[in-house]
Amino acid sequence: MNLAFCLFNYFPFGGLERNFLGISQECIQHGHAIDVYTINWEGEYPPDININIISVQGLTNHSRAASFAKRLAGIIDDPKYDLTVGFNKIPGVDLYYAADVCYVLDIARRRTSLSKLTPRYHIYAELERAVFRRNAHTHVMYLSETEKKNYIRVYGTPEEKFHYLPPGIDKDYIRASISDETKLETRRQLNLHGHQFMLLMVGSDFRRKGVSRAIAAVAALPVELRDRVELFIIGKGKKTPFVHQAVKAGIGDHVYFLGGQSDVPRFLAGADLFLHPAVTENTGNAILEAIIAGVPVLATESCGYAFHVKAGHCGLLVPETFQQETMNKLLLRMLLEEDLRELGKNGWSYADRTDLYSRRQAAVKIIEGLANKEGPRAVA
Repeated sequence: MNLAFCLFNYFPFGGLERNFLGISQECIQHGHAIDVYTINWEGEYPPDININIISVQGLTNHSRAASFAKRLAGIIDDPKYDLTVGFNKIPGVDLYYAADVCYVLDIARRRTSLSKLTPRYHIYAELERAVFRRNAHTHVMYLSETEKKNYIRVYGTPEEKFHYLPPGIDKDYIRASISDETKLETRRQLNLHGHQFMLLMVGSDFRRKGVSRAIAAVAALPVELRDRVELFIIGKGKKTPFVHQAVKAGIGDHVYFLGGQSDVPRFLAGADLFLHPAVTENTGNAILEAIIAGVPVLATESCGYAFHVKAGHCGLLVPETFQQETMNKLLLRMLLEEDLRELGKNGWSYADRTDLYSRRQAAVKIIEGLANKEGPRAVA
């Protein structure tokens, strides 16, 4: 089959991007050809995938997204493609990989009504509506049951348009780095001593991932404990406001931004606790990576994959509606009262008996199934 995969931007350390690439590679292994259309590609071009950079207009992300969607309209209608797949909300694609939360509902929940008057809102809301409206022909690969219900509630999207994808974590890749030797070496490189706690966060878009919440929680620890805690943040984003927050809170020398890293499991090997207090999070692959690595987790209950923390008895969840004081208490509890090693073992065991791994294979089956029907393109 000939497939067209479309996404706004490719950044090699992003969760959505890694899933896009993994699904692409799985499709190629099944003998399918892939053309990728994107605005920007960072990093090396993978073999056997035809990357097409689309020139767009606009100075803002939302205006560039609108320009990209307009430019793609004629491309994805080309009859040479058996199926078109969007990894962002792009009108006209046959199949959408739903990694994001429902935008209009998220704005209504977190912002003032004035936000709905901005060009940004109008563009992103229209892109979303075009994908999820009741009579759109687009099918959806969904990751979170909660977000599926949200989309149905807001747009009336027919239930039969949704196709579930399990997580797709590379267990072998993570476990290969989890050893006492790697732990000691990582902590040595980070200048950590035996009595210090290494707290780890992974994810780009620092505001949405809850970096400010994590800094506030560390700053609220009793001084004698706080001095033993080091917070490391891996990912891409604007770090300046969070650096200022840490300095103002008196923990500037306890918070480290490491940028994007290709060897995240090495840092998981050295970590004592994984933090993911996200403001919004459709899934949260980083949570599962920590569980697989045997690292205890403190996350917000709103994360799509937070239920795995509870099911695996491998950490604690900050309930909704989020309260900073509650998170502060839970962090203190985990560092002082909980047996972190036992929680980590629970996560390791849970990962061995739970399917957190078959997303790529499931996605290919969905893609092939839709392409082999008259289905998506024939539906009005």
